[in-house]
Amino acid sequence: MRRILWLVALLCGFTLLAGCSNSQSGRVYTREQAKMSHNVIYGTVQRVEPVTIEGTKSGLGAVGGGIAGGILGSTIGGGRGSALIAVGGAIAGAVAGSAAEEKMTTRPGVELEVHLEGGGVLLVVQGVDETFAVGDRVRVMQGADGSTRVRH
Repeated sequence: MRRILWLVALLCGFTLLAGCSNSQSGRVYTREQAKMSHNVIYGTVQRVEPVTIEGTKSGLGAVGGGIAGGILGSTIGGGRGSALIAVGGAIAGAVAGSAAEEKMTTRPGVELEVHLEGGGVLLVVQGVDETFAVGDRVRVMQGADGSTRVRH
């Protein structure tokens, strides 16, 4: 029975972490962005730098890890000691779950410096979903919500 509880807690934790994914891609639009118009400006890529986009810290990883750690901790020991170990397991699980959430949602990105045809320079950071090279002619799309993305 304890093994089943542990497996259920672990499954819940991974399910919570799966919901933490967030796309910084130039090809993914939110529902709101799909309904709005975007200004399009053309330009030329002048610089391409790889970057790392920080993972999310929504708290779901901590909650899932805390639940899993608490259940796992409660299966160890007996009596009053079991409660203390469960609390310790929940705390350790929350810390580990938070770190796991951030690690699982950290992703590679690209910093693009684009010289615009009408003058000016834009620096855009987005997820890596297209390959850009210096000299590429690109479209810079700016949404009314302030979002900016670069595409070929």
